[in-house]
Amino acid sequence: MLIGLTSRNAAGKDEVARYLVERKGFSYFSLSDVLRRELERRSLPVTRENLVETGNALRLRHGPGALAELALEALGDTEDAVVVSIRNPGEVEVLRRRGDFILVGVDAPLELRYRRARARGRPEDPHSLEEFTAQERAELAGAAGQQQLDACFALSDRVLVNDGTLEELHRKVEELP
Repeated sequence: MLIGLTSRNAAGKDEVARYLVERKGFSYFSLSDVLRRELERRSLPVTRENLVETGNALRLRHGPGALAELALEALGDTEDAVVVSIRNPGEVEVLRRRGDFILVGVDAPLELRYRRARARGRPEDPHSLEEFTAQERAELAGAAGQQQLDACFALSDRVLVNDGTLEELHRKVEELP
């Protein structure tokens, strides 16, 4: 089975992926890691702005599903895998080529997501709720080759609401097909 995860920032997709890898033996692939490697290759700092800009540029140059194409190539014949950071409907379209693909949207309330982002301490994360909200607005509904989180989320086959404990989230992951 190939499970794709899409969500807004800090909703819990990485925790869902971690559970699938550690408890279910899934292989892991992050579309954002492709972008991080590209930024390192270009000797650019790994900031959220640079990640978004690089992803948008790659999608414009190679098509909206470009990052997902790289994921499928890297995964090859891997049976059970999780792909995170799906941010464009073109990526969903490419991943659906595998008949065993399901897209899971992970959701959580805005203020809870902001607190989680602050707690994880990534340098690219915003430092105020206003900055967090503004950054999110820019990622929700871009043009065809850009981030379109709302459109991706609308394509979800399943939605996990992550507004409780870690144990509650894990129980929800167990209910996935």
